[in-house]
Amino acid sequence: MEDFNRILVVTKSTKHCKKAVHHGISLARHCKAELHVLHLLHDPFGLEHWQVAIPSLKAIQQEHQQMRDKARKDLDAMIVAEQAQGLPIKVGLAEGLPEKEILQTVKEKKIDLLITLAHAEGHLEQLLFGRLNEELHRKLPCSLMFIKHEPGPVSW
Repeated sequence: MEDFNRILVVTKSTKHCKKAVHHGISLARHCKAELHVLHLLHDPFGLEHWQVAIPSLKAIQQEHQQMRDKARKDLDAMIVAEQAQGLPIKVGLAEGLPEKEILQTVKEKKIDLLITLAHAEGHLEQLLFGRLNEELHRKLPCSLMFIKHEPGPVSW
């Protein structure tokens, strides 16, 4: 197995990302590697550029933000617990185009392994975020680990 000295876990601050962070923590402990967690702050709704009032879209955006905030709080608690046990984890935030932010972080931190979810969280997020994984696997200068997660049905 290849030596991984610097591992990066990418999250979109969703509850599904806990599985990717868990794998990152396990591998970092096993390989005695430096672990980085990058929270992507991407607003797929981009309402700040719109000139028209769209109340229903604003409500969806607020609900999306509340879900992200809760997931982020859970992820941060998981990270803090591991840090308290001695695992050095560096947490970063990136706001912008996900592909660009991930590639820039990988190069700057000299990452050996990138861990991310294998699929977007669902068809809606694929529509909003695009097919990030396909773009990444072609351009990354490091190894890539996809964490398989099949999303369940959307509950309204």
